[in-house]
Amino acid sequence: MTHEDMLASLMIQANEEGAELMTLRAIVEESSELAAERVLERLGLADAGAEGDLDELRELLSAWRDAKASAWRALLDWAVRGLLAGLLIGIAVRLGVWELL
Repeated sequence: MTHEDMLASLMIQANEEGAELMTLRAIVEESSELAAERVLERLGLADAGAEGDLDELRELLSAWRDAKASAWRALLDWAVRGLLAGLLIGIAVRLGVWELL
């Protein structure tokens, strides 16, 4: 019996029995599972290799985030070094180091 058939039979049963709590719970569970399967099918993630594909995408995203953070740190390091170099050159000019050479 497919999930759609199970959901239809549970709906009929709920209607006939006055919808007991357990019946309604089963309806909700079956409809949720059916909806999840439909979403996965529409996204193209219903096949057996989908889990591996998602794992690879997560790894790729993690690597991208790490690379982006590294690039920002490197840019900040170079900016600080440039600022310090400029400060040292300014101090040297102020002290007249060029005249001593």
